[in-house]
Amino acid sequence: MSQRLNQQELHDVAVVTDVPARTKVDRNFGLPTGLYAATVALYLAFIGLMAALFLNPELAIPMVLFAGFIVFSFGLAGFWATMKPENDTAAMTWGQLAARGIDTLSGRLTANEAAIQVLTLPVLILGWGLAVAAIVAFVI
Repeated sequence: MSQRLNQQELHDVAVVTDVPARTKVDRNFGLPTGLYAATVALYLAFIGLMAALFLNPELAIPMVLFAGFIVFSFGLAGFWATMKPENDTAAMTWGQLAARGIDTLSGRLTANEAAIQVLTLPVLILGWGLAVAAIVAFVI
């Protein structure tokens, strides 16, 4: 049950704690920025391939919207990683990733294994787009 407390009763039962002056937040994604840039480039290459493959003025607006969604999604994540409160962590460099690797739920990965794991889906999507392009080239 709830009960109403007046100001004096609230002060009697309340516990005051010290609040830290600055909050430390780690919003780092843990991988070099180049991997994210490569992911965006591969997704945009797929959109560009589809736009070039199906040259149709009616598809211009959807293709621009798809490309915008990709850029804005990754841009928003990058903006979120650097917003306040200030965080002291910076993105890992390629050298740090090569030297240390990275821990994942499936175990420790080397730099090459991490890059393969991150770029697998974008490469498969671009490969699928190239397969569609080959099919269109043979059919037409």
